[in-house]
Amino acid sequence: MATAHTKPSRLTIADTFVYFCAMQTTGVLDELEWRGLVHQHTDGVRDALGAGPVSAYIGFDPTGSSLHVGSLLVIMILVHLQRHGHRPIALVGGGTGMIGDPSGKSNERQLLTPDQVAANSAAIRAQLERFLDFTGPGAARMRDNADWLTSLPMVEFLRDTGKHFTVNYMLQKDSVRSRMDAGISFTEFAYMLLQAYDFLELRRRDGVTLQLGGSDQWGNITAGIELIRRVDGVEAHALTVPLVTNSSGTKFGKTEAGAVWLDAERTSPYAFFQFWLGTEDRDVGRYLRFFTLLDRTAIEALDSQVTSAPEQRAAQRALARDVTRRVHGDAAVDAAEQVSSFFFGGLDPRDLSSDAFAILRAEAPFSEVPAAALEGEGAAATYDVLKLLTASGLAASNGAAKRLLEQGGVSINKRKITSAERQIPAGDALLRGEYIVVGKGKRDFALLRVSC
Repeated sequence: MATAHTKPSRLTIADTFVYFCAMQTTGVLDELEWRGLVHQHTDGVRDALGAGPVSAYIGFDPTGSSLHVGSLLVIMILVHLQRHGHRPIALVGGGTGMIGDPSGKSNERQLLTPDQVAANSAAIRAQLERFLDFTGPGAARMRDNADWLTSLPMVEFLRDTGKHFTVNYMLQKDSVRSRMDAGISFTEFAYMLLQAYDFLELRRRDGVTLQLGGSDQWGNITAGIELIRRVDGVEAHALTVPLVTNSSGTKFGKTEAGAVWLDAERTSPYAFFQFWLGTEDRDVGRYLRFFTLLDRTAIEALDSQVTSAPEQRAAQRALARDVTRRVHGDAAVDAAEQVSSFFFGGLDPRDLSSDAFAILRAEAPFSEVPAAALEGEGAAATYDVLKLLTASGLAASNGAAKRLLEQGGVSINKRKITSAERQIPAGDALLRGEYIVVGKGKRDFALLRVSC
C-alpha cells in the first residue's frame, strides 16, 4: 500500500482513496501540526476533519502573473488536505483583485483592469496545477470570485451582507486597525465583507466549510464564519499558517534580487534551486517540514546530518531537489545540479547537458563572437587566449589578460592554461562545436558562443 513517503504531489483519484484509507489513524491536522504549519484554528476543526471529507479553500491574489515561494506554504496546506482525502478549492480573486486586500499593506494598492486580472488568474491556475490534481470526482477545484462579485448588485449586497457587520466589529480587525493612522479607503475597508461573502458563496456552491490562509487573514476569515452562521445557520471553520521568516528575521522568499518566483521566466530554475540550496542550517529543518512531502523519519535523519556533517549540506540538497522538482520538473533539477557542480565543484563542462548549457548561458556572462576575432597569429586554426579573455569581459585589455595568464589565473573549459599556451587549438577549445567556457580564478566564468 502506498504511503505518505512515496506519493507524488499530484495524485490520481484512485491513489487518493488508497492514501486516505492508509492515513485514517493519523489525520491531516496531526500531520500539519508536527510540520509546524498551524498558527491557529477555530474549535472543532479536528472533529470536522476527522468526520469525513471536507471542502476547504484558500484565496490567491491575482495582482501578479506568478505566485512566489511565499505562497508555497498555503499551497502545501492544500496538498496535504488532498492527500488525506479532502477536497481543496483554490479561489482566484478575479473580483477582489480589482480592489485589493489591506491586510499587511501600509498603502492603497494600485487597481488592475479586468483584462489584467484575467490574465494573471490564468497564469496562477497553471502554477497550481503542478501541485494539485484537478481531475476526477474528488479533484481540486478552481474558482474565480469574479463569477459572483462582478455581477452582485450593490444594494442587495449591503442589505443582505453588510447589515450583519457593525463598523465597530470591522474596526477591531487587525487588517483595518493597522491602517487607521495612514488612512484606508472605503474600497479596502469593504474588502472584509467581500471575502466573507466569498466564504458564504463557496459554502453554497461547493460545500466549503473551512477557509485557510496566512496568519494575517484571521480577521477576514472569521468574518466569513460569522456571516455563514448568521445567514445559513451552519458552522464553519478557519485554520491559518504562520508567517515564515528565516533565522535572522528576514521575510521568507526575499533576496537581494527581489522575490523568488515560481515562474521560470522571472526566476530561473537554477536560481530557484540555489535559493533553497543556500538555506541556513538553522532554517533547513523547518523548511523541509513546511515545503516538502518527505516523511518524519527522513526529515529527522536529515536533521541529524545537519548536526553531524553540516559541510555536506545533505538537508539543503534534499530540500532544493524536492521543491525544484515539484515546481519545474526533473529535467530542471538535473540541469541545476549540473550547473551547480560546474560552478562550485569539479564537473567538466563537456559533461553538461543541453539544458545545463541553457542555464549556463543565462547565469554566466555570455557573449557571441565571430571566430575571426579570436584567431591566433601565425598559427592555423588556433584561438588566442588573450582575445578569449577580453571577448568574454574577464579582462579589460590585452595587458590585463596577459597578466592574468602569467599569474596562472586562466582556465579554458576548466583546464588551467599556462603562459606557454597562449595559442590553443580551435578544435580542442569548442564545446558542442560552438561554446567556450573562459575562467578567471576558481569561481569567475564566462561563456562564449563562437560563430563562423
